[in-house]
Amino acid sequence: MSDSERDPLEIIDEVGVACRRAIADAPSADALQQVKNEVLGRNGRVAALMDLLKTAPRELKREIGQRLNQLKQELTETVAVRIADLGGAAAGGRRREDVTLPGRAQPVGALHPLTKIERHLVRLLASLGFEVTEGPEIENEFHNFEALNIPANHPARDAGENFYLHGLPHLLRSQTSTVQIRTMQARTPPIRVCAPGRVFRPDTVDATHHYMFHQVEGLAVDRGITMIDLKTTLLTFFKALFGSDVELRLRANFFPFTEPSAEVDVLFPGKGWVEIGGCGMVDPNVLDAVGIDPEEYTGFAFGLGIERLAMRQFAVPDIRYFTDNDVRFLKQLD
Repeated sequence: MSDSERDPLEIIDEVGVACRRAIADAPSADALQQVKNEVLGRNGRVAALMDLLKTAPRELKREIGQRLNQLKQELTETVAVRIADLGGAAAGGRRREDVTLPGRAQPVGALHPLTKIERHLVRLLASLGFEVTEGPEIENEFHNFEALNIPANHPARDAGENFYLHGLPHLLRSQTSTVQIRTMQARTPPIRVCAPGRVFRPDTVDATHHYMFHQVEGLAVDRGITMIDLKTTLLTFFKALFGSDVELRLRANFFPFTEPSAEVDVLFPGKGWVEIGGCGMVDPNVLDAVGIDPEEYTGFAFGLGIERLAMRQFAVPDIRYFTDNDVRFLKQLD
């Protein structure tokens, strides 16, 4: 009986058996490559079977096509497995890796220095009883200005001093004091929280200024809180941060949201007095704005620049290094 008279599916099965046997009997990688060409090449045995579709009845064409595709995929996988077997045999059954070579070091990531110093500051504040709280980076004018006793005509609200969002009464927050407002709105005293986070101001970028930087603020509201509590908290905090011999001074200043207000300076050997942040007693108008009775409660607040602390901690001369993402710099601080 000629092939044209036989069942095409039977012919496919027979060719498949023969091809598998040829692949299995190949004694070497070179011989296997030759078998692969004979079986799967453009003019190979599997390609030749495509002629069956020309003479097959219409009702069998689909099944023949599926069977041919299955056979080609199966033989391709069988050749791949056989190549791997012959490779192992050529190596004498031994592993081909040279175990005497030194291992390849895998690069390991690390925390950014600003993240490290922020977490350290938060841990210190937590040890003093401050709970961590957060707020949105896109704020409205009430939380960013009005509730903080910053009137509409204050220079701090100028368009050139803030990142206002086009067409919206919102802006990128210019201070983490906004979180203090939201916290006092949501809670009743006693309150003792710290708020780390990013803030944004359109400053000219140079060695000590950036349009995006990080702050951590502390807030305490309760009955009977005084300026003595504020200075004691700051002194304890900076002793834990810089050592027990640290010297601290509060230099009189003005902030709309605190009264009295002061700049926080720390004495660094060889550097002199360095401004670290601001602080003061929460202004009664701020307490009124969030629904806390200033006749019953008082509070203190302070804000510290994380970049400034990190620059002192790691002896970094330029604030731009923190955002350049130069791996060489980051590895130095790892």
